[in-house]
Amino acid sequence: MNLKEEALKLHKTHKGKLATASKVKVATKEDLSLVYTPGVAEVCKEIAANPKSIYDYTFKSNSVAVVTDGSAVLGLGNIGAEASLPVMEGKCVLFKELANIDAFPICIKTQNDREIINIVKNIAPAFGGINLEDIAAPRCFKIEEELLNIGIPLMHDDQHGTAIVILAALLNAVKVVNKKIEDLKVVISGAGAAGTAVTKLLLCLGIDKNICTSVREIVLCDSKGIIYDGRDDLNDFKIQLAKITNRTKRIGTLTDALEGADAFIGVSRGNLLGSYDLTKMNKNGIVFAMANPIPEIMFDEAIKVASVVGTGRSDFPNQINNSLAFPGVFRGALDAKATAINNEMKIAAAHALANCISPTKDNILPYTLDKHVVPKVAEAVKKAAVETGVVRN
Repeated sequence: MNLKEEALKLHKTHKGKLATASKVKVATKEDLSLVYTPGVAEVCKEIAANPKSIYDYTFKSNSVAVVTDGSAVLGLGNIGAEASLPVMEGKCVLFKELANIDAFPICIKTQNDREIINIVKNIAPAFGGINLEDIAAPRCFKIEEELLNIGIPLMHDDQHGTAIVILAALLNAVKVVNKKIEDLKVVISGAGAAGTAVTKLLLCLGIDKNICTSVREIVLCDSKGIIYDGRDDLNDFKIQLAKITNRTKRIGTLTDALEGADAFIGVSRGNLLGSYDLTKMNKNGIVFAMANPIPEIMFDEAIKVASVVGTGRSDFPNQINNSLAFPGVFRGALDAKATAINNEMKIAAAHALANCISPTKDNILPYTLDKHVVPKVAEAVKKAAVETGVVRN
């Protein structure tokens, strides 16, 4: 039986991967009077009188809504709300299995940014956090920006989960190749949700420089080539990126951008590069080809030239996957009673993740299912939240 057949069989057999479970037994009339009417009314009145007590009396303190519009799912693209549900269920399973967080898939049948914003605002009272997922750029930027102040931790994982895990991988890769992160010239392929967030995190934009070390330069590429200030086909978001990247004013193709680069980060589409293209990079190069399911360059090709190679796939060494970040980030945010997930918390998560192992060429990040990862990341995130004051009084 192949992977397709096995996956279809598993999902059909179980009718999905999620179910709810009661924390208490309802076996007697007295039980019923406590969990439902009339006893539940006393809890409702308590929360009405003191809204913050909702965290004490309900599941809100340990719950996350995984929200998508199905517009940018995995490597599948805009497949819609219904088809996105298996992915969102899977994400919720990882929340529970790795971080013991009760997560719920919310697949919204609209791709209107204003409607999505209003829906999330209106369901937020029931949840302790919001994980935005698989929402296409540039719409995802506006949606996230307008939801950052809703009073609970919120993060678009395709942006920031990706950025966190890539920073962690880079922190360890430079140790392997004996370079310093502040000396790196980095080429990023992909100027969508992930590429934008990775760029900003690696340049420490909006982040206290005392807690973050910026790379020397980033050259960012989209499907039409190098992004540079003055290119006449850029949208507003890429115009902003052009002003903070490519300080040497390069123009040309992705291959041109690789000349003299120390690291390549691919968050775009498969089969963009061959091993010959990587020969333009500096010695002891780092390649993270993360397009799924087909990387920008296959591992076997990249390793012919680069010293450290990572992909998003589990069948090659050095899997770089968001699942190493988001469970610990939300676990720490919930434990801290955080009202947001700020840049300091993301940086703390990346360093904690990097410090989970002693890196080698074929092992720059811990295994996704390593049970030691979430507690370490969560503790670092919680500490950063408390220190930066983004916690409930």
